[in-house]
Amino acid sequence: MSTPLYWEEKIETMSRKELENLQLQRLKKTVATAAQAPFYQKIFADHHIAEDTIQSIDDIRKLPFTTKADMRAYYPFGLVAGDMKADGVRIHSSSGTTGNPTVIVHSQHDLDSWANLVARCLYMVGIRKTDVFQNSSGYGMFTGGLGFQYGAERLGALTVPAAAGNSKRQIKFITDFHTTALHAIPSYAIRLAEVFQEEGIDPASTTLKTLVIGAEPHTDEQRKKIEQMLGVKAYNSFGMSEMNGPGVAFECTEQNGMHFWEDCFLVEIIDPETEEPLPEGEVGELVLTTLDREMMPLIRYRTRDLTRILPGKCPCGRTHIRIDRIKGRSDDMFIIKGVNIFPMQIEKILLQFPQLGNNYLITLETINNQDEIIVEVELSDLSTDNYIELEQIRKNIAHRLRDEILVNPKLKLVKKGSLPQSEGKAVRVNDLRDNK
Repeated sequence: MSTPLYWEEKIETMSRKELENLQLQRLKKTVATAAQAPFYQKIFADHHIAEDTIQSIDDIRKLPFTTKADMRAYYPFGLVAGDMKADGVRIHSSSGTTGNPTVIVHSQHDLDSWANLVARCLYMVGIRKTDVFQNSSGYGMFTGGLGFQYGAERLGALTVPAAAGNSKRQIKFITDFHTTALHAIPSYAIRLAEVFQEEGIDPASTTLKTLVIGAEPHTDEQRKKIEQMLGVKAYNSFGMSEMNGPGVAFECTEQNGMHFWEDCFLVEIIDPETEEPLPEGEVGELVLTTLDREMMPLIRYRTRDLTRILPGKCPCGRTHIRIDRIKGRSDDMFIIKGVNIFPMQIEKILLQFPQLGNNYLITLETINNQDEIIVEVELSDLSTDNYIELEQIRKNIAHRLRDEILVNPKLKLVKKGSLPQSEGKAVRVNDLRDNK
């Protein structure tokens, strides 16, 4: 008997018409549920939203956006629509460093739906119940730990809740427990590959074959570098605590965009300035509405993440739309001398030079009343000690950066290990400008 290709074939391959009918049914229920929350009660009253407002999927545009600022203003439970005392079973919150965090409350139904979505994602990239799944995410209020944990358990895999950091221990677990699948954020995956090298262990000699990466924007160049360094296939994922956590969108084995699970989320791409919808293929801000959450539904949540809906059908047979990798966040973009720049534009160039290492830092400073961009990047083991050669390499990189970002950066090549290392999300931009 052959192994099925899909975790839930009927849902994953349903026709667009069937999928849109399901979305409309769930959208109506979501709006009715949300109306029980103090925040949405006021919003619906202010905008004259009634039970019969939603008659088609396009009617979603009649509803106002929800923002992170709204969630913070109604902290902690102003967006909760269900009965927390009777049905609330878990609270997660964002890792915001200033002001109130964003809080999400889940019912048992919500957690079951979430775990099933993560299992669907893992199954899609070939992970099965016979695999050993190691999770290097932080546990606790951060959703990456428990989200992947319960999803992998739902799949039936043997799980290793290794948690974040302690790279030598991670490698020991991979080796001793015969780990076949690993979840790690991209910057940590590269750090882990470096520790493998430091320990004199070839990752290809281990049982590791599948890597799930996400939680921070990264380029396809970085993904390919990770695959080469660890000898694995690395699959991109998208999630955020406001939408559950991991399991919202995931690549299939085709690695040509992330399938967005439209039975549970309604996807819009808007112009972040005009707030008008953008056509398929154009980059804009991702706006999401939950469709299968009881305790705390969110309507038209502005993620600030920038992406686009990819045109065409996927050869894998799944009918849910695919989004491109996250280009960055609209609030991560910085402006230097009138030019809009995203950190990933810089990363894309740096990763094309084998003489460079994996760690870099972008510093923005005001010098003589002018905003300047300084890019520090570590050299790799392949680099030369010859000053003349290094200077030529520096000039070549600076020239390529200038062509990409249209601004002349001050580029500094520094010794390997001299920039701060992070076992959490990498800090790539340090903004020290007077007018930030």
